[in-house]
Amino acid sequence: MVVACQPQASVNGVFADPIRLQHLLDDLPMGVMLTDNRRRVVLKNRQLELLTGFSLQEVKGTPCRDVMRTDQCLASCLADEAEARDCTVSRRCDIIDRDRRKVMVNATSVPLRNDSGEVIGFMETFTEANTVDEDPESVATQMELGGIVGRSPAMAEVFRILPVIAQTDSSVLITGETGTGKDLLAEIIHRNSPRADGPFIKINCGSLPENLLESELFGHAKGAFTGAVADKMGRLRMAHNGTVFLTEVGDLPLSLQVKLLTYLDDKVVHPLGSTREFQTDVRVIAATHRDLEAMVAAGGFRKDLLFRLNVVRVSLPPLRRRQGDVPLLLDHFLKRFSARFNKEGVDMDGQARAFLLSYDYPGNVRELRNIVEYAVSICRGRRIQLDELPAYLFDRQPVQTEHEAQHWAGEGATPQSTEPSSSDMDHRASWAQVERSMILDALRRAGGRKAAAAKALGWSRSTLWRKMKRHGVGL
Repeated sequence: MVVACQPQASVNGVFADPIRLQHLLDDLPMGVMLTDNRRRVVLKNRQLELLTGFSLQEVKGTPCRDVMRTDQCLASCLADEAEARDCTVSRRCDIIDRDRRKVMVNATSVPLRNDSGEVIGFMETFTEANTVDEDPESVATQMELGGIVGRSPAMAEVFRILPVIAQTDSSVLITGETGTGKDLLAEIIHRNSPRADGPFIKINCGSLPENLLESELFGHAKGAFTGAVADKMGRLRMAHNGTVFLTEVGDLPLSLQVKLLTYLDDKVVHPLGSTREFQTDVRVIAATHRDLEAMVAAGGFRKDLLFRLNVVRVSLPPLRRRQGDVPLLLDHFLKRFSARFNKEGVDMDGQARAFLLSYDYPGNVRELRNIVEYAVSICRGRRIQLDELPAYLFDRQPVQTEHEAQHWAGEGATPQSTEPSSSDMDHRASWAQVERSMILDALRRAGGRKAAAAKALGWSRSTLWRKMKRHGVGL
């Protein structure tokens, strides 16, 4: 017997109204998979997609052993044991995710029986073993820390060192491309430091002219310059017993670099036009998207100031190097903005999700957040469609050459590069161009296997063949 589970399946008879099964499973804090009595995947939740990297569309109807790829499958099938013993069976084992990384999990299999007592399928759950038996704060740190979300190796290293950095009082230099979350990281360091009860004062070093910036940092005395009608404290004095965050410190003028260096050495503030000086106790965190070492070599940044700021350095990776974090961030922002706009349960259509998972995000996490905010705010239903994504995304999507199309369309083709083409559309892409690009991307990801590409796109094989012919993709 083979059990079919429809995407809109509901649980009936528990409450007055039916409960959407997929929504119920997606809200569980563990990976969940339903299989039929032949051990083929029927349904899986979002958490399991994050754990394995495979979407439901890619694996539906596939034997569960080919999806989870656990070492337990080689020894004895958990489902077989659960059926034979008619009970829940749990084992700790290793799975291999889509990126060929080994992940230790606690796996559980439960037989599902109909009213006649016949086994019609199984429910299997998976929880990362390194999060079991740890306190909740430790688990939260691995997945989310103060709004920064990620589970990639690059972010795991950031999460690992953050508690240590927060407890020190050394100057911190945060580097990374625009949109990677430098401002948020600085706030997290402050909130988790002994200075958390003190002020967190931020100043953008590139947003003001030099004379105004000096006044903002150090303050001024009444009459120090035209318009100085009263004494001004300055941000460094306002941050006493707290933290001052200098964002875009690479834009700081050279003359102010000298004054900042002096302040870092003695922690004494000398306001403009005043003979008084003020001792302060402030931790300095600086951030920049610029290459300060190159600026030092070019004479645009003082070497001694770089040494003084660079006591502890944290480099935030761009989103394109955070392997596996895009699905996690996508769901995080969907949940956040669904709640903000009172549109509970908003999700992405399969094509829209596939499009966003293949996009390269030059604006990094900030761009992804803005895309989701826009899409949730304008979506007409509970599933965001491809045409409800910002129009500019299609202007920048690369179009592959016919030679590349024929290469990826060949059965058994092996990808030569995972990097997208650098050519951009000169005008807004039509839907036909977008659809053609999606087909090529699906074929590339499937290694040229049309059946797998069709499944990833949510189409039948015949539909894929028809669309490939329509768009001139080599067959």
